[in-house]
Amino acid sequence: MNNDISMNVLDILLVEDRVEDAELALMALKKYNLVNKVDWVKDGEEALEYIFAEGRYSDRDILDRPKVILLDLKMPKVDGIEVLKKIRGDERVKFIPVVILTTSKEEQDVLNAYNLNVNAYMLKPVEFNGFVEAIKTVGLFWAILNQRPY
Repeated sequence: MNNDISMNVLDILLVEDRVEDAELALMALKKYNLVNKVDWVKDGEEALEYIFAEGRYSDRDILDRPKVILLDLKMPKVDGIEVLKKIRGDERVKFIPVVILTTSKEEQDVLNAYNLNVNAYMLKPVEFNGFVEAIKTVGLFWAILNQRPY
């Protein structure tokens, strides 16, 4: 395995409404040099504007896609399942890997996510070290092991 992960750093879109969880994720990704750039949006509505280069993100190029989207489920305005549904329904962005990162253990949430072809469904560990380790694992997988179609 290539130990020089700096060659494989990611551009990530973090969709997280909780400031504490977002800060922990950002800290973990940067600590292990797993990201080139992280864009953080705070709800599903803003995520859709970012992904589809609309509204406050209309100056973005829709083809400048993040390498992975870390998506919370339970958010204000538009929830994560609706965001995932819109991503998977659009040819321009449907192959962006999406990892659900949530506290929801509800079976229906898991089923809904996998029915929409989510790439992974991860529960947020409650304690700090577990959360940092989970983010590190996600980052390492998407930076080094995953093959993207674009």
